Amino acid sequence: MKKLLHVLNNFEKQAPLYLTNNQMVSEANVGWHIMHSCLVITSITEAIRKSDPSLYKKKFSWKAFFVLLFNKIPRGKAKAPSFTQPANEVSMDMVLQQIADAHKSAALLLTVNKNKYFTHPIFGDLKLPTAIKFLYVHTYHHEKIIRDILK
Repeated sequence: MKKLLHVLNNFEKQAPLYLTNNQMVSEANVGWHIMHSCLVITSITEAIRKSDPSLYKKKFSWKAFFVLLFNKIPRGKAKAPSFTQPANEVSMDMVLQQIADAHKSAALLLTVNKNKYFTHPIFGDLKLPTAIKFLYVHTYHHEKIIRDILK
């Protein structure tokens, strides 16, 4: 959880550069990457909180295994679900609000039963400890993209 919070703190530092873009790295600007990452955190937290542990289905996924083992998501291999895509117009206030919401969501994860889970569209059901690791890997993935945009 500390790693995830560290990345969120880095997002706060990068927020003033939210309009910065580099088409050679990404079609989206810094603000989009920050907001997308934060929307993922809040939506996954909500799914975990609402989950019923008795409905959890264990299924091995090689993709999940390698992503979580190497802490790396390949770039350009997946499309973000629409509910995790920020609006076209992004403001500094919107970026800061999403970061604050993500901080609150991450804090809520510390109070949730470890058998709660969320269903990832590719990786399947991920229980809380694995879900937290996934959130870190995903958020760090976007932080690396942001760093490349800012180079």
